[in-house]
Order: sequence, then structure tokens, then C-alpha cells
Amino acid sequence: MASEGPLTTYQSSFTLPALPSVPGTDPSSCVLDGFRIAIAQLLSESLGLTVEQAYAGVDYGKKGEDFTVALPRFRLPGKVDELAKKVIDKFTPNEYIESVVADKAFLHFRLNTTNMIRAVLTQVYELTHVVPATQQASSSSSSASPSKDSDSSSKPEGLYGKNTVGAGKRVIVEFSSPNIAKNFHVGHLRSTIIGAFLVNLYKACGWEVISMNYLGDWGTQFGLIASGYEQYGNQKDLEADAIKHLFDIYVQVNKDAEADPSVKEKAAAWFKRMEDGDEEALANWRIWRELSIRKYTEEYDRLNVAFDVYTGESEVGKASMDAALEKLEEMDLIEDSNGAKLINLTKHKLEKAVVRKKDGTSIYLTRDIGGAIERYEKYKFDKLIYVVSSQQDLHLAQFFKILELMGYEWAQPKNQALVHVNYGLVQGMSTRRGTVVFLNQIINEAASVMHEQMKSNEEKYNAVEDPEMTSREIGITGVKIQDMAAKRINNYTFNWDRMLSFEGDTGPYLQYAHVRLASLDRKNPHLLPLPAPSELQLDLLAAPHTSQQARDIAFLLGSYPDVVKTALKTHEPSGVVTFAFRLSHAISSAWDAVSVKSLGEEERDKAQARLFLYQSARDVLGSALRLLTIRPLERM
Repeated sequence: MASEGPLTTYQSSFTLPALPSVPGTDPSSCVLDGFRIAIAQLLSESLGLTVEQAYAGVDYGKKGEDFTVALPRFRLPGKVDELAKKVIDKFTPNEYIESVVADKAFLHFRLNTTNMIRAVLTQVYELTHVVPATQQASSSSSSASPSKDSDSSSKPEGLYGKNTVGAGKRVIVEFSSPNIAKNFHVGHLRSTIIGAFLVNLYKACGWEVISMNYLGDWGTQFGLIASGYEQYGNQKDLEADAIKHLFDIYVQVNKDAEADPSVKEKAAAWFKRMEDGDEEALANWRIWRELSIRKYTEEYDRLNVAFDVYTGESEVGKASMDAALEKLEEMDLIEDSNGAKLINLTKHKLEKAVVRKKDGTSIYLTRDIGGAIERYEKYKFDKLIYVVSSQQDLHLAQFFKILELMGYEWAQPKNQALVHVNYGLVQGMSTRRGTVVFLNQIINEAASVMHEQMKSNEEKYNAVEDPEMTSREIGITGVKIQDMAAKRINNYTFNWDRMLSFEGDTGPYLQYAHVRLASLDRKNPHLLPLPAPSELQLDLLAAPHTSQQARDIAFLLGSYPDVVKTALKTHEPSGVVTFAFRLSHAISSAWDAVSVKSLGEEERDKAQARLFLYQSARDVLGSALRLLTIRPLERM
């Protein structure tokens, strides 16, 4: 699906003085762009820079500053203190900027508090509650949509935080890619979590996205299973749980192979029959594949993940692979080695890569090459992303280099169309009983622990409409946030206690923050419905009427569109997770100082302004969680 709405046509009901246009900015979707342009305009007028040059130097500040400019980056003649004095002498407080302070080589800018708060909250409200026609149609046609009072948030996502930078472009995101006839092991969990995030991220940035699950459904292991099924297969067990039964066969036949080398020879011969299109050899395999996909679909649904396309190694055409190998032969890129075919990539520091085995059967790399060529022919993608662990860095580098050497324009590095999004390993992951972990075990155990914790507060527990669903969502949130909290390239150690804690930076803490925000409407019905943003006295959120906490929340909300854009550049979910925690911490800090319930009827205007602030925070936190493929909860 492409961009859900033309953000460039959005007109805020709250406007500030006109500013020059800067390429790559859009105040109609990120209101803080306008404030940064105002700072750039001041720098331009003071220092003789173009507005575009100045804008590039306006960065988010640290230590409580709004925006900071490092003057040396402009490489202007003169001392930095003299340059700073020029800017400060030129400055007069205006609708955008409240103050400028020089600090050695830096200038710190504080935005006009009243206007910043009103502009941000108005934009959050108006873009969040603009429901595109496509979203309205899908909501009204879905019988599975949660009810108004459901524990899982059903509010429309709207357009806040979204942009159109990818409008007109198509991306394929290939991720998860488990092996059929095997349980969904935790080794596939990271690919699934990161890949699903990238799908949401690219959609939020206007790209047309095709989510693809490239199943491991071909290869010698299926010869093993096929030969083992003759001896150990049971139709009743297969129908009851196909993946478990086939996995048990795979384990058993591997044990047999260790004791008897002829077992592997028989398996290889069986796979050769499959590759040659022998219908008798393929019949059972087709049934196993269908049953496996059905099981996987159920598992993915629990993770709030879905795929547009299920494909697999088996669907890569033999003609495509043969044509690719023929082309490589013609280009004199292939060497023979005892009957096997290799591509020598040593001059590219990528070692030698096998593309065909001695018995003439294909291997993973051959199928990857044929698959990529077929995908471009079918989809004409602008970008193809492979979400694969860092253990496969060499494989992906060889794969990309071979396509480049074959001369495909779309595979040339300058086009940046082929992207490997890699990630580190999960270490120390097992159930609390120390056994091997499969995905369903993780979900079930996390849900069970959360369910027990929820029962400890009987009053809250009784108010939850569906405790089992809620406990499962909290558990899954814990799994996902622990996975995405650090840079994806890092290995991390799976920790049950930390993952399921409501204290500190964990998934349950984020859900709790959203639930607290959602509870405010229920606890303050006398303040509802709120007036339109233009009629609310939002100046009461600015000092001296209230504390710094309200300002901090509003500024964070204004930064969210930039968080999304940065994530698109880095392919890092950790930046969005960090934002969600910063926002949740800011809300927690404001809870007493910017209280709603402590205000009486005589301060109704202030109470409504504060409630509006928290509603905006709820909407943005919910949007960040959905971007991370997490279903925000209303109660827990």
C-alpha cells in the first residue's frame, strides 16, 4: 500500500508567519521543521549563509536545549565568539524563537513555548484524527476489529509521523524465512521482528511495500525427510501437527544418518528426483508445505505479523537458474572443481562461492540468484531488502557481487537497490526449564507469567475484557522490545526476568504507560468532549501556568516525525524504541506536576488543556508501538 494521504495538502488550523521553503522539509507533516527553518533564516541573515546551508547545521539539542548549532561546521572566517555575537545581535524574540544563548562554539536556541506547544499538539490531533478513506473502508469491513471498549487499542493511526518520501517507489522486504517441516525456532524470531518493523516503516514513509516470506522449502534436507517419512511417517500425527511430526522425523533420520552413511546417499538421490520434477517424489512434499504454511500463518498472526507473499526456494524456476549459470559461464566467471561449479570472488575479497554441486543439484546461492532475477522481472522493485543474520554476511556479499558482475543495472551498488539488513544473535535463550525454545513456547510462557501478575490486582483484572489476550500481548511486547531495544547488529542475552518486568525500560512498562494515558478519558468523563484545539486554552500549558514537564512532552511529540525519518535511513528499530521510552519517562515525570484529577471545576480550562496534552501523548505513543508491530493496550 502506498502513502495513505497527501500530507502536502494538509493545512493546520493554527498557523504561524510564512517562512522560506527548504528542500527535504515539510512543516505540514513535521511542525518542528518550521521552527528549524526560522532558526536557519536567522543564521542566514546574520552570517551570510543560504537558508539551506544554515538549516543543515540546526540539530536537536542536548541537556534540555531545543536546537543547537555548532558554528565551526560552517567553516566561516572569523572567531566563533564573533560569529555568535552577530547572531545574537541580530536576534529579536519572535513567534518561533524565544531565546538564543552562546556557549563556546555552540548556539542554543529555545523555541517560543506557547506557539511550539500549540503547533505541535494541533498537528498531532489533526493528522492523527484524519482517517483516510482506505482506512475507513478497511475498518468498517473488518468484523474482527476490536470494539470501542476493547482492551486492545482500535483508534485509527492517522497520518501523524508519516511522510511521502517514498511515494511512487516499491520495496520488497524478505524476512523470517523459516524452514518448513521444522518448528519456528527462535533463530527466526529476530528476522521476523525486525522485518515486520521495516514493512511498517516503509509504508509510513510512502513506499509501496511487498512483505515476502521466502521459505526454506527445498534442498537435501527434504530428501532426508522424504526418505525418513517412508519409515517413520504417520498420517494421523501429520494432520494433528504437521510441523512437529516432520521435525521429529527429521531429528530421527539424522540420527540414522550418523550411524549409516547410506541414509544420506538415499536422501540425496530422493532430492535429485524432486529437482527433476518426479511427481511421486513431490506429492508428499506439497502436502507438507501447505500444512506448514497454515501453521506458520497462525504463529505470525499472534505476533501481529502478516505477509503479502509466501514463496520459497522451490518456486525459483530451474530455467532462471540454468540461464544465470550459462551467463556466468559465458562471462568466464565459473570454475570447475571436481565436478562442482564455483565462482572465484577472491579478487573481491569474497572467497570462492559454490553455485552447483557435483551431482548437478542447486544450492542456496544458486536459488538466491535465480530468485532475485525473477523478482525484478515480476515486480520491478526499487529496493529489495533481505533481513538475514550477520552470520550470513559473506553469503549476501557474494550474492550481491555476482548479480553486479552479471551486469544487471538494478544490482549496481550506485542504485542501492539490494540491501542486507543484518542483525546479531540471541544468546542464552531457553525456557525457564532450560529446554530448547520454539516460538510458541516463548509466547505461551510469557503470556502465562503476565497472566499470573495481572491476577495479583483483582480489581484491575476484573476490568479487563479479555485477560488471556491481554496477557499474551504484554508478553509478546516484552519479547519484541527486548529484541529491538539495542542496535540490531549487537548480540544480546535473552533475560526472562528483565523482559517481563514492569520496572525499567521493558515492553510491559511501555504498555503500562499507554494504559495509564488511555485511562484518563475513562476517569475524567466530566471533561469530555474536549473543545476543538483552536478553542482550548493551550497557553495554560506554558510557564508560568505549569511546569517544564508539559513542555518536554510537547517537544518530544513534535520530534516523532524525525524519529521515523531517521529510522528509514538507519533501518534501526532501536531509535523508535528509545523515543517510546523517552516519551513514557516524560509522561511519568509529569504525572503529579501536570495532574488532571487534582484540578477542580474552577480550573476546568487548565484540566482540559492537560487532558488534551495526554491524549496527544497517547496517540503518538500508540503510533510508535504500532510502528514496532505492537498492539497498544487500553487496559491491563
